[in-house]
Amino acid sequence: MARASSKKPRDIPPTDPMPARIDPCLATLVDKPPKGPEWAYEVKWDGYRVAVHIEPGRARVLTRGGYDWTQRFPTIADDARRLAVKTAILDGEAVVLDEHGRSDFGMLQRALGRLPSAVEAGAIIFYAFDLLYLDGRDLRRLPLGERRRMLEPLVAGREGAIRLSEEVQADGDELLRVACAHGLEGIIAKHIDKPYRSGRGEWWQKITCKRRDSFVIVGFEPSTVPGHLGRLLLAARKDGVLVYVGGCGTGWSHELSRELRKLLEGMVAKAPAVALRRKGAVFVEPVLVAEVEYRAWTDDGKLRHAAFKGIRPREDETAI
Repeated sequence: MARASSKKPRDIPPTDPMPARIDPCLATLVDKPPKGPEWAYEVKWDGYRVAVHIEPGRARVLTRGGYDWTQRFPTIADDARRLAVKTAILDGEAVVLDEHGRSDFGMLQRALGRLPSAVEAGAIIFYAFDLLYLDGRDLRRLPLGERRRMLEPLVAGREGAIRLSEEVQADGDELLRVACAHGLEGIIAKHIDKPYRSGRGEWWQKITCKRRDSFVIVGFEPSTVPGHLGRLLLAARKDGVLVYVGGCGTGWSHELSRELRKLLEGMVAKAPAVALRRKGAVFVEPVLVAEVEYRAWTDDGKLRHAAFKGIRPREDETAI
């Protein structure tokens, strides 16, 4: 009797186990767009970076830090179950668009209920810009160009909660100029021949219209107006410790000023998280991160012309 072959039939494709979570690829901030046909450009979205995991019978929305926020993005999870896939992991950005079609981080926070507003959770849109896993295949080893060719048929042309983040065929410098003129955050440049690599690297680059980054809130100065916020005190991690980098006293409305003051008063710390003595300052536990737009750095390492843009939980800021 002939021995049965141990080889698998060639027509059965290999199955890669679906990752429970993937650390995101993060763009490196540069001053100018890279040049060359190997680079593709997209609009830089101003929202929450999330991954949508689709499995039989369920869909999950995970933050960049790996937290399950499916309940906060119900329309995205619901729309994900309608995609013509069995299993998939989509990488992208959750945003809310203003009346001009621009992503607005403050409106997103209001839709999530973190700040007071009438913006509804159903207004949140997920713009997919990468496909990391599809129906038993881990696609991270493939070049970006191939991953995009597989992503586009799944989400292109959709008007629901999940949409395609379009690639723009243009000169990088001209695209940046137009993006800034229209009040956008900036642009992202991606090397089309590179595989997907978790962490920050040169294969994805971001070019912003203004400098913007995340800083840990370590305290505040009360306003002369009772119950209001005067100034946020900010810190950044350097050599493993938090270092004071200055503060910001603009960027919030009259109503938001009260809300932020109330929020911070509920997390007062027994001791400062940074080496700083400041008369009248109230120090808080370093658990929140402020999105801050600023002009430049001073020679002594402080922010110049900083303006508040929003808050995030520090636990989800993997880069800080």
